[in-house]
Amino acid sequence: MSTLPPPVPFTLRQLEYAVAVADLLSFRRAAERCAVSQPALSAQLARLEETLGVRLFERNRRRVLPTSSGRALVERARRLLRDGGDLVEAARQASDPLAGTLRIGIIPTVAPYLLPRSAPRLRRRFPRLTVAWVEEKTATLVRMLEEGGLDAALLALEAPLGDVEHEVVGKDPFVLVAAPSDPLGASDRPAAVEDLEGASVLLLEDGHCLRDQALAFCERAEAREGEFRATSLATLAQMVASGLGVTLLPQLAVPTEASRARLRTRRLARPEPFRTIALAWRRRSPLAEALRQVAGALREAYPRPD
Repeated sequence: MSTLPPPVPFTLRQLEYAVAVADLLSFRRAAERCAVSQPALSAQLARLEETLGVRLFERNRRRVLPTSSGRALVERARRLLRDGGDLVEAARQASDPLAGTLRIGIIPTVAPYLLPRSAPRLRRRFPRLTVAWVEEKTATLVRMLEEGGLDAALLALEAPLGDVEHEVVGKDPFVLVAAPSDPLGASDRPAAVEDLEGASVLLLEDGHCLRDQALAFCERAEAREGEFRATSLATLAQMVASGLGVTLLPQLAVPTEASRARLRTRRLARPEPFRTIALAWRRRSPLAEALRQVAGALREAYPRPD
């Protein structure tokens, strides 16, 4: 017969206070986030430090900083809070895993092209489910997923995602896009790597995983990156239309951006570069089965290749 572990000498609420102070580096702002008075928060943190026998924060009138021991313990506190949230979510989802709210992140180079197609299908398929979409770059979504701020994220598998499970939603090949006056857009045959040698290729700004994939292809083609870096695919398409260079758009965005900017498109020769759009979630998430069903609905809404 197994024995029960000794009772834990602190509360999840105390851990929440510690994480808030570490995030905001301010007892006042941490108290506001946690909806508690500053003296109450300070007292609970002092009790937590006494219980653990470790000083978590250096503090004076001017600033608050985690100690070296405090940083490590706060990261463990984050995991405990996330696991506690998962436990609550598992209990709620036990009766109906597709009721309530799912927090799903999505990258900007997918959101405007897939959500208009998929959101209505999700509402019809799961009428009791509300999806709260969060649009951010990949690194931010991965961090939010790890910390428990998201239940899942829709992004490209080619980016570093950490320890996640996933379901593939669709394959998204890249397409060469050029202004009507650009000779690179004139041919009907697929563009080979050597066709782009010396071409000026416009790319997204740093932080977009799509930029890294397109840049790798350009380096292989010995193309040069244009001086302008766009913040969105819409801006990228408009700059190509102005004659500053060519670009690679994901097929998912072509019907919207190439048509809007009246650009010519050209397939790339095989093996054509592509990204893999997938719904990812934390390994061992209690929502895994529900998220697989959501991924299935997204896959059905995904545009079929020509």
